[in-house]
Amino acid sequence: MITLSALNEVNHIRHGFFTREGGVSQGLYASLNCGTGSSDDPAAVAENRARAMSMLDLAPTALVTVHQQHTATAVLVTAPWADGARPVADAMVTTIPGLALGILTADCAPVLFADRRGGVVGAAHAGWKGALGGALDSTLDLMVAQGAKKKNIVAAIGPCIGHRSYEVGPDFPAPFLAEADENKDFFAPARRAGHFLFDLPGYVSRKLARLGVVDVTRVPADTCRDEARFFSYRRTTLRGGGDYGRQLTAILLDR
Repeated sequence: MITLSALNEVNHIRHGFFTREGGVSQGLYASLNCGTGSSDDPAAVAENRARAMSMLDLAPTALVTVHQQHTATAVLVTAPWADGARPVADAMVTTIPGLALGILTADCAPVLFADRRGGVVGAAHAGWKGALGGALDSTLDLMVAQGAKKKNIVAAIGPCIGHRSYEVGPDFPAPFLAEADENKDFFAPARRAGHFLFDLPGYVSRKLARLGVVDVTRVPADTCRDEARFFSYRRTTLRGGGDYGRQLTAILLDR
């Protein structure tokens, strides 16, 4: 589990960016696969999620996740979902101590938020589509609606695909350039003609700054290149496809 100093300095929260290590899953899911959307043994996934929560000194029932679909939707969490029915969303906010907001990723950027002075935390799943489409905006808007102030918010970008690993096609930059001309900074020429390398964490970091969050840190890791520690959708795709595990990121307010 990885923690960041910027969030460590917020004394009323706990958080963790979990790797793929320390679980019970086997084969391509080895070992701490926390993704219920994978084809892994559900019992193994449940045990992995319980182990992750134990690292935060929590019961398994404290973990709350959503059905992620690369949307811009953020939801307010006041209790675990009734009967385990997860809403479709890609971000969560809570003011309730003891609820762990969990984001699952395998190359997309998990982003955690905490208000230094208020009892509000948030978590977002920021792939390129969600980040561009408003998942970060929605998270911050919902935090502010619960009493947070942007000037007091700390954000941390967790392990995600790195710039050198993220090759995209000729049409990919257009919506980013339409949003802001300065987004050209996040594209570098790839070896294939007309293709580019996209800096997802760089884009997320600058977008957060544009949204008013100036204290942003990042875990220096590339999920695609670091197979020992992370699951990766892109790495799996480059090898011909198939299923893959997901790592967990979580944040909570202390009781």
